[in-house]
Amino acid sequence: MASSLDAEAAAGQEDKAGSGYTTAATAHQVDTDSWQQVGVLLVVGFNCAYVLSFSNLMMAPLGWGWGITCLLLIGAAAWYANWLLAGLHVIDGQRFIRYRDLMGFVFGRKMYYITWFLQFITLLLGNMGFILLGGRALKAIHAEFSSSHTPARLQWFIAATGFIYFAFAYFVPTISAMRNWLATSAALTVAYDVALLAILIKDGKSHKQKKDYSVHGTQAEKVFGAFGAVAAILVCNTSGLLPEIQSTLRKPVVSNMRRALLLQYTAGAAVYYGISVAGYWAYGAAVSEYLPSQLSGPSWATVLINATAFLQSIVSQHLFTVPIHEALDTQMQRLEEGMFSRYNLGRRLVARGLVFGGNAFVTALFPFMGDFVNLFGSFVLFPLTFMFPSMVVLKRDDACVY
Repeated sequence: MASSLDAEAAAGQEDKAGSGYTTAATAHQVDTDSWQQVGVLLVVGFNCAYVLSFSNLMMAPLGWGWGITCLLLIGAAAWYANWLLAGLHVIDGQRFIRYRDLMGFVFGRKMYYITWFLQFITLLLGNMGFILLGGRALKAIHAEFSSSHTPARLQWFIAATGFIYFAFAYFVPTISAMRNWLATSAALTVAYDVALLAILIKDGKSHKQKKDYSVHGTQAEKVFGAFGAVAAILVCNTSGLLPEIQSTLRKPVVSNMRRALLLQYTAGAAVYYGISVAGYWAYGAAVSEYLPSQLSGPSWATVLINATAFLQSIVSQHLFTVPIHEALDTQMQRLEEGMFSRYNLGRRLVARGLVFGGNAFVTALFPFMGDFVNLFGSFVLFPLTFMFPSMVVLKRDDACVY
C-alpha cells in the first residue's frame, strides 16, 4: 500500500481554494465542520459506555487519594499535550490531515511508518474493545427477556455487534458525515448517564453491603494495578488521532480545534470522570469491569441502560476507527468520484468488511481480552500523546502556533 508520502512526492496534493495552504489528497472531507460540531463529537465520543465503565480500572487499583489525583493530573497533561499538537496542524503552508504525515514531514519516512503502526494498533484494539462492549450490552438485554436457563454465548452477540458497526461505517463513511447523528448520540448519552447515575446513587446509599475502598493484592499486584489504572485514565482522555479529527475543521484550524478541546476537557471530562467516581463510591473495590452489570435497578432500567450503551457505542466507535477507513478509502476508491458512486460503494464494502470482520472474529475468539486491550492500547497512546508532539516542537519550534 502506497503511503501518503508517496502521494506527496507524486504531487498528489491540492490547494484548498482560498485557504492559503496545501492538503494531501484524501477520499474523505476536509475543511467543512465547525468547532461546535467537532466539540460535541469529542464529548459524545468519549462519553461512551466503554469509557464510563472504567471505575474498575481507574479507581479500584488506586483508591480515593491517588485515584482522584491521577484523574486530575493525567487529564490536565493530556489536555495540554493535545493543545500543543493542535498548533502543529499547519507547517510551511502545508496542512497535515494525518498524524503520520506530520511526523514523516519532520522526521522522515521511518517515523511516518512508526506513527502509522502505533495508530493502527491503537485504533484496532480500541475497536475490539467497543465490539466486546456492544456484545456484552446485547447479551445483558437478551438475558432480561430470555426464559432459558442456559445463557446465550457471548460470541453470537459479538458477531451481531460487528455487523451493525460495519453497516454504520459503510453508510456513514466519514467523520463529517456523522453530523446528522450527533443529536441522536447526544440524547442517548444523556439518557444513559442520567439512568446510570440515578441507580448508582441509589445503590451507593444502600446499606445492604459494606463497601470496601482499600486496595487489595500483593505489592507486585498493587504496582501492576497502578500502572494499569494510569493507562486506563490516559485512554479516557486522548485518542491518538487529533490531526485526523482536526482535518475536518474550517479555518482557523488551530483556534477552532482548541475550542473543541476545551469543550471535551471541561463538559466532557466532568461527565466521564463523574460517572467513574460515582461507580467506585457506590460499590468500592468490588466495582465491576462493566458497570451496568452490577446495577440493582428494575428490569426496564437494565434494558434501557444497556440499549443506550449499545446504540451510543455505534457512533463512538466510528470516530475512533475513521483513520483506518480513510487510509483504505484513499487507496482503494476513485477520488474523482463521490463516496457513493457504484465503484466506490463496492470498494468500501470490501474495506469495511475486512476491518470489522477481522476485528469481530478476533474478539469472539478472545472475549476475555478486555484488560489487555486497555493496557496495551494505552501504552501505545503514550508516545502519540506526549512524546511525538514534544519531538516536533523541539525539532521545529517555529511550527507551533500559539
